Amino acid sequence: MRQIVLDTETTGLDWKSGDRVIEIGCVELVDRKLTGRHYHVFINPKRDIDAGAIAVHGITNEFLADKPVFKDIVQEFEEFVADGELVIHNAPFDVGFLNYELSLLGRPLLTAICPSVIDTLRLAKEQNPGKKASLNALCSLYEIDNTHRTLHGALLDAELLADVYLAMTRGQESLIMMLDEPAAQVDDGDTGGPIERPPLRVLRASPEELEGHDKVLGEIAKANKGNCLWLPPAPADAPAT
Repeated sequence: MRQIVLDTETTGLDWKSGDRVIEIGCVELVDRKLTGRHYHVFINPKRDIDAGAIAVHGITNEFLADKPVFKDIVQEFEEFVADGELVIHNAPFDVGFLNYELSLLGRPLLTAICPSVIDTLRLAKEQNPGKKASLNALCSLYEIDNTHRTLHGALLDAELLADVYLAMTRGQESLIMMLDEPAAQVDDGDTGGPIERPPLRVLRASPEELEGHDKVLGEIAKANKGNCLWLPPAPADAPAT
């Protein structure tokens, strides 16, 4: 099972208004273990970054001036994420931006090259309704050290999210181990004949239990005016003469 934990940083909040991706960070999980493989790139968006966005991630127009544009990195990005299950916090945001970038180049959408997407924001809200579900809040909840996170950063946030995701879904390791275990070996002394099993113990209802059961069914039938699947259909009324 190969999963890609992914995060992006952007020029603003809305790709529909022309905002662009300026950083992509990914880390790889295989069978719920970090492999050490990662993908990280800064991208020149060829447009100004909103002041509010700079306050969040600290990436400036000057810093990105000599960085590659998206079309120059798209192939290596696709190769890294292809066929992996994506794990993203607030997935609609990142997937929307990346699909927009891919569509501008006429490339297949992210959802076409990756089999599925897990939204950890949605998962966190389902597991802990009413509680804060930001990445910082989840790091605190699962006791993951994020003291070095002073600003948002795609690779750093992907690394933290990988730890958060593994903590959120702890217990799946045992399921994977069960699926990977080899089938039990037949004992050398087994001749391959039919296996003898002890006879099943049959417990039958007592007359009092049967009477009580019929009483309950009768009450249900009365409440439903006889419209019950276990009752035979009522005979049709005789035709008028």
